[in-house]
Amino acid sequence: MSIDSIPISILVIALVGLFSLSAFFSGSETALMTLNRYRLRHLADQNHKGALLAQKLLDDPERLIGMILLGNNFINIIITQLATLLGLRLFGDAGLALATGILTLLLLIFGEVMPKTVGALHPERIAFPAAYIYSAMLKVLWPFVWIVNSLVSALLKLFGLSSDSSNRIALSREELRSVVTAAGTTIPKNHVDMLVSVLDLESTTIEDIMIPRSQIYAIDLESDWSDIEDQLSRSNFTRILVYRDSLDQVEGFVHVRKIFPLLRDGYLTRERLESIIRPAYFVPEGVSLTQQLINFREEARRIAVVVDEYGEVQGLITMEDILEEIVGEFSTVPPSLSREILHREDGSASVDGSLHLREINRLLEINLPTDGAKTLNGLITEHLQEIPVPSMTVLINDYPIEIRKTRNNAVKTAIIYPRLIRDSEQDNPNG
Repeated sequence: MSIDSIPISILVIALVGLFSLSAFFSGSETALMTLNRYRLRHLADQNHKGALLAQKLLDDPERLIGMILLGNNFINIIITQLATLLGLRLFGDAGLALATGILTLLLLIFGEVMPKTVGALHPERIAFPAAYIYSAMLKVLWPFVWIVNSLVSALLKLFGLSSDSSNRIALSREELRSVVTAAGTTIPKNHVDMLVSVLDLESTTIEDIMIPRSQIYAIDLESDWSDIEDQLSRSNFTRILVYRDSLDQVEGFVHVRKIFPLLRDGYLTRERLESIIRPAYFVPEGVSLTQQLINFREEARRIAVVVDEYGEVQGLITMEDILEEIVGEFSTVPPSLSREILHREDGSASVDGSLHLREINRLLEINLPTDGAKTLNGLITEHLQEIPVPSMTVLINDYPIEIRKTRNNAVKTAIIYPRLIRDSEQDNPNG
């Protein structure tokens, strides 16, 4: 039986079947390649059979692509032969050109665009069933696939290219940050914020969030005993730094829990106070928050004295300060009632000049630059390049900042007004 004697209806049915196979190869290739690798790994860890097979196939993408292209090209060649035969039998020599035009359009629509679109939109629904078929095909066609891949690898090496895929899905911290931020509604926003904050700990140093030297509540052991007792009784802190003469001569910390019973009953003396001092734990200001969190755990400490390269005290850092960078403020007092930030009726805010810029940005939801100065006073002074005086107003990142009070050549209080909207932003609100 010659091919010319095969009924046209059989050829048409065969052509439709071949188009279906071509669509399968194209759609499944796109579906497998667009699978979310992290969700795939999660499903594989849950022993999802389709996910396990798909993951195994994707572990060697060159072999998988080689097999898919081998099958798809073989099918497309047969389609071309059948379409040419149909064109000749139906329309004679004119059917050759007609078959070529129609075949190109049909292959483009039904063999490429439509199946690839469906595969991209529903990768798991197509990739997992296809993984069963491809796993079986690999066992049969592996000699042909091996020959094709060997030739491709040789050509790649000839051009100085590598087919190694061991680090294909490795992500940098910034890339992982983008993945977490783009999680959308699949993760609650407060969880996303915490995950992003954890990633940001590595790029944030102790200096960025420490309690500055000027705000440290500390006791000079050389002061009059009555003054020391007064300071101890008025303290709102659980641990108090103690020093001799100068803050750079730190003795250590005292825990209020041990002091208060003695102070209440009148048994506290200078000697007893000094006997319960715990030596201070010193850390350099340039350590990342991630590393310092680990250091706190290893040293079994919750508070440390921050020093610069010369050994001079620059501030304090606590475990709570780092945790607040992840989960937000622990205080139950709302920002509007804070002593450091007071919200005003006109939308502006009165801010203490010694407050950290990171905290201001977080509480006011604004975007003052944090890559230079660490406090609002430092930012204003750095911007002005001179000592600030009351009534001056500066524009930083489009935020008008009015200096209200100064003390000892530093900004004590400033008013931060709402950000100015430029004309270009009004014309293009999405820009």
